[in-house]
Amino acid sequence: MEFRPSTLLRVAAPLRSLAQRFMYVSLIVLSFGLMLVGKIDVVLIDHLRAEVTNVAAPVLAALSRPASSISNGFDKLRALMYLREENARLLEENTKLRQWVYVARRLHTENTTLQSLLHSVADPKPKFVTARIIAGTMGAISNTFVINAGSEDGVGKGQPVLSDKGFVGRIVAVSKNSARILLATDINSRIPVILESTRTRALMVGGNMERPRLIHLPPGAQITSSERIVTSGHGGVFPPGLPVGLVASVNDVSVEVQLFTDYHLIEFVRIADFGVNGFVDLLSLKNKVGGSASKEK
Repeated sequence: MEFRPSTLLRVAAPLRSLAQRFMYVSLIVLSFGLMLVGKIDVVLIDHLRAEVTNVAAPVLAALSRPASSISNGFDKLRALMYLREENARLLEENTKLRQWVYVARRLHTENTTLQSLLHSVADPKPKFVTARIIAGTMGAISNTFVINAGSEDGVGKGQPVLSDKGFVGRIVAVSKNSARILLATDINSRIPVILESTRTRALMVGGNMERPRLIHLPPGAQITSSERIVTSGHGGVFPPGLPVGLVASVNDVSVEVQLFTDYHLIEFVRIADFGVNGFVDLLSLKNKVGGSASKEK
């Protein structure tokens, strides 16, 4: 007996229609059956779920590899583009730095020549003592730190205190193994400073606030924001050139200074001995005067 394609189609059409008709019903019955089996035998269902996951895991891993490879490829491409931009930026920066190195060498040679012609006296090299901050007060009454170094370590009254950023304050009291620092923000602090670019001199005073102020500015002084401020060396208390901060704001009332040093973050400070003897120790002077008067009597 010979089956033609038309005969096969006529036989398969009712079967396909019957399968489509009962497919949803069969799936619903199968779902309820699996739920009942899961309630009756939990161990069997867990074992069946583990076996299905074990079989499907390699397939899912194989399907995820192309997507992962494409994602990794895009990440590498973005990294290469970033490296190219970074390389170009570094080359430009390196070129500028080479120019500044040339300028610095020329200025150093010129400065050395001028100093030799003028017979200028070189500034003394400072001696440093590093100490840890062990206590401190920062408020409306006083702004001071206490350090764990004293007279036995070479710390003296009036010496400037520095951090890795810049000026911190000065030593105001020294004992055998500790010392007290008067911060630049304290209301009793007075620091002779100079604006680095315009060479305008001023006095930086604290007010127990976050930012000290500049006073005694010359009339008509042109001050701009973000201008660097360093110590001037006037009075012989501090050496010139110690970095202090930047001009934070300029108005008709005052000129505020943003210090380079953040007092809330520092743990260690350096006490510098520049050999400057401009600080007058009133207690020592009083003792000397009293001793001389007693000898005369």
